[in-house]
Amino acid sequence: MNPSMPAWRVLIVDDHPIVRTGLAALIDAEADMTVCGQAEDFDGALAAMAELRPDVALVDLSLRGASGLELVKEAGRHGIPTIVVSMHEAPTWAQRSLAAGARGYVQKSEAGRTVVNAIRRVRARRIYLGDAMAQALLERRHGHHHDEAGVHVEALSDREIEVLTRIGNGLTTQQIAAELAISVKTVQTFRERIKRKLDLGSAAELSSMATRWVLERAD
Repeated sequence: MNPSMPAWRVLIVDDHPIVRTGLAALIDAEADMTVCGQAEDFDGALAAMAELRPDVALVDLSLRGASGLELVKEAGRHGIPTIVVSMHEAPTWAQRSLAAGARGYVQKSEAGRTVVNAIRRVRARRIYLGDAMAQALLERRHGHHHDEAGVHVEALSDREIEVLTRIGNGLTTQQIAAELAISVKTVQTFRERIKRKLDLGSAAELSSMATRWVLERAD
């Protein structure tokens, strides 16, 4: 670190207080970065970005009110770089995060020092990906990842994939609505769109396919 450079100001956006506290402790222990604020949802994050003007924002994908990917896009419009810190380990999420404008992707399962390294990489105007995720994306790009279901899922929107993931994790329509802060009717609409795009004929087929898709990416 160049001692003449000011500490980078970091905004943490996550709906779990314990996650925010843990990340803040890691960041504030470093001399070249400091936490300037925290937010738990999409609207709070937008307000914090406007008021605090952080140098970088750590963004969870699963936010109440809107997709974390939408926040990544909005932050980019205001010139604020973002690093996605997510529980999702499937390459699909890293790929979509980078496409939305994120400068890095960190899995929560390997956070710790990884977050600190990612922030420094982004400060140096580079993109951060963990070795395993970078390899997975490289294999996908070169066609070494043969996954017919994954190919079809690529046709879904970011929000539809969020709903599909929760269906695969066994959540009910009501639970999905509560987690995403949307109406039950909206979730039902997403379910119908997913069935149509994936050529599934029933709710049972949707549930089976979603469960299989989630389990395959947990291997």
